[in-house]
Amino acid sequence: MEENQNVEEIEKTEQPQTESQPSENKSSWKKDVLDIAKMLIFWFVVLTIVTRFIFNPIQVVGPSMHPTLLDQSRGFSSIISNTLNSLDRYDIVVVESKDNPEEHWVKRVIGMPNDTIECYDDVVYINGEPIEEDYLDQEYVAEMREMYGYFTSDFGPITLDEDEYFLMGDNRIHSTDSRVVGPFTRDEFTSIGVFIYWPLSELGFK
Repeated sequence: MEENQNVEEIEKTEQPQTESQPSENKSSWKKDVLDIAKMLIFWFVVLTIVTRFIFNPIQVVGPSMHPTLLDQSRGFSSIISNTLNSLDRYDIVVVESKDNPEEHWVKRVIGMPNDTIECYDDVVYINGEPIEEDYLDQEYVAEMREMYGYFTSDFGPITLDEDEYFLMGDNRIHSTDSRVVGPFTRDEFTSIGVFIYWPLSELGFK
């Protein structure tokens, strides 16, 4: 009799634990969902801050910077450098399109404020001095000259105002830039410099 009584007591103590199991599972499931939601919100906030104030994700569309930047290349450009006004001649920059502020162009800074810029006989001059464009792929330049008879068509002279910049694509034959749409002002810049991560063969800063 004593053994039976002990068995019954054990069963009575174990039964409530079995009944509470679904409740514990439900509570654990809710906690997991809440943790995932918190993590997603956190990373969304981080991504928003990064892409608005630090780095701007970009995709190169078109051949205007070829072969420096290939069509459909993907990368990042520095918003914080633009905010800090860290801009030098020959930097690659991202600017708003003249026709559509929602559209962005990737170009290179050639002329700085108050410069006089012109090109004749396929040589670019700034303030009367010819510039050495070492950033251009000389093999590609020679190929285009052989095909078209020139690489950079004549223009200018153009004198820039205090807040004007003259931008050109590295692929002069196939670039719509300041030679067509005129100079850009500083408030039209969105980011400076480019780091390419795709394709992997082009990985690095440009």
